[in-house]
Amino acid sequence: MRILNLNPDTDIGASAWLVELEGHRILLDAGMHPRRDGRAALPLFKLARGEEVDAIVISHCHHDHVGALPVAVRHFPRAHVLMTQLSYFLVERVLHNSVNVMTRQRDELGVREYPLYSHDEVDEIAPRFQGFRFNREVEWAATHKLRAGLGSPTLEFFDAGHTLGSAGILLRGRKETLFYTGDVCFHDQTLQRAARFEDVRAEVLILETTRGAREVPLGVTRETEVARLTGAIQQALRRKSSVLIPSFALGRTQEILALLALLMREGKLRPQPVYIGGLGRVFTEIYDLEAHRMHRRHPNLQLREALNLIVLEPEQVRGMKLGGGRLFVLTAGMMNENTPAHDLAARMIGDPRQSIFFVGYADPDTPAGRLRAATAGEKFLFSPAVGELVRKCDVQEFDLTAHANREDLLDFVGRVSPRVVLLAHGGEAARHWFEEKIHRRYPRIKVIQPQPGQTVEI
Repeated sequence: MRILNLNPDTDIGASAWLVELEGHRILLDAGMHPRRDGRAALPLFKLARGEEVDAIVISHCHHDHVGALPVAVRHFPRAHVLMTQLSYFLVERVLHNSVNVMTRQRDELGVREYPLYSHDEVDEIAPRFQGFRFNREVEWAATHKLRAGLGSPTLEFFDAGHTLGSAGILLRGRKETLFYTGDVCFHDQTLQRAARFEDVRAEVLILETTRGAREVPLGVTRETEVARLTGAIQQALRRKSSVLIPSFALGRTQEILALLALLMREGKLRPQPVYIGGLGRVFTEIYDLEAHRMHRRHPNLQLREALNLIVLEPEQVRGMKLGGGRLFVLTAGMMNENTPAHDLAARMIGDPRQSIFFVGYADPDTPAGRLRAATAGEKFLFSPAVGELVRKCDVQEFDLTAHANREDLLDFVGRVSPRVVLLAHGGEAARHWFEEKIHRRYPRIKVIQPQPGQTVEI
């Protein structure tokens, strides 16, 4: 087995792994680096130039795992494109939105390489996408190999519990097996139930390490964090404060909307409109339409029926009165410039009556990260677009992660019992924590931290 790490960064970046298994090659994910621009955001596809790739498989539809898919198809034109059935319903919308974002960045930021692909290209490759149910074994060799009767390894999708359609991927050859976790969550969220990886066994494991550097304090659970957030929202609304919860459009938005719907149903919040972004509305509709296909809590909870959802238009962000207590669940989670969350936060930051509540990770170099690090009453650079602001609003953080905690992932390594673990999708401190703990608890398992562009022979 040969595994090539195509992520251009040692941190969380553009997820992409080229795996050669018994003479067949498959690309696991084709992500876009969230903190780089232009071609620098792409995986290192050039290192696989000349390789015949049989299939491209997508773990889920977050940008850092699927954003470079059209470019990957361009590099590997004979490859099947495989994903879960639920990701199939999302992927075209995600890629078309990516074109829109890149086009805007070209015009506003002068990134001349953008867009890296077009709407037409997305439409042209879409007929090649195939969606499959969880726990179904699928052959993935190239079509001409299957027709020639050369045999094929198989893959199987396992529900990863991270977001709609997310999957771990098990590759089976005649003699070798590999499991790729993708992004995984081993605890129930508000809607999404925990990953179903109970039966996974493999000789090689590619393991995400996102939260490897984060220790969960004793006594802190998702339930205690939900209770804290509920109390903070109640308190803010009692003092007529508006509440902004910046959220990723796919996954986090729907989880927060479900929580608000349940709180209103239980009488813990008064029924009132919830303002969301346009892309968040699109994905919320898909969550509702595909609820019967998901392994989820509250399967009959239809968010569009349970809540009065209002799409916030750009002109409303600039002119809406913020008194009286309003609820905003807006993209983007990092508060990048020219997004509703950025523009509304810029108005709220200097107003002590307003509240901004973070429920997920924020990169330190983004507007959200800088706001979280800012000291109350002091100036800080929010973004180049608005410059320095004085933080006067109420800023709080709540740990409602959609990633597995590190102890749960460490236990999972023991259950899989691989010969080799490759550490991925985490910062240096996170990966080192896992390497040390795996060596200590499972001394027979070999641990590798592949660098960008490094090939691992197993």
